[in-house]
Amino acid sequence: MPRRRMDTELTTPDLVILSFLMENPMHGYQIALALKERQVKDWAGVSKPQVYYSLKKLEAIGLIRGKSDEDSSLGPERRVFSITQEACSALSDALDSDKWAISRPVAPFFTWAMLSEYAKKRTVKRILEQRRDFLRNEIAKELNTIDGLQVAGDKSSLVARAMISHAIKGFELELSWLDEFESQISDR
Repeated sequence: MPRRRMDTELTTPDLVILSFLMENPMHGYQIALALKERQVKDWAGVSKPQVYYSLKKLEAIGLIRGKSDEDSSLGPERRVFSITQEACSALSDALDSDKWAISRPVAPFFTWAMLSEYAKKRTVKRILEQRRDFLRNEIAKELNTIDGLQVAGDKSSLVARAMISHAIKGFELELSWLDEFESQISDR
């Protein structure tokens, strides 16, 4: 069986991991913790297994290099990854693509909405109410996140606040749209 060549195109997980390593050298477990702490799942789908796949890929294509961690108190030997000179321009080049501006994410709820005419009326009512509750909870969560952000003027804090504000506005818009959608589909 021929050996499969590793794809060199940078994926979203690759870019997120590179951005973390731009800040500080880290090992895989630290990256996985940072993903969770920064709630990356809310804006980019990166799983724990993807972290390790991306680290292997990024090292193979020469954008990062791993070094054994010298602190034996951390348990089994860990590899700490840092960026190479090529990493910064590779990340910048990957972000210089029109695809970032002209693609539409597919949300599972909208797939459900398109198929909802085949659901029972009580199911439609229940799912729409669940969606409203979900959106209200997300708004509350994001408002707490904004409150928790430092008022520091650093660039990443300002960008995070702007992204969270965008998410809140989207949730609020969808909440008002749900009423319109429900009235339209109740007539069928």
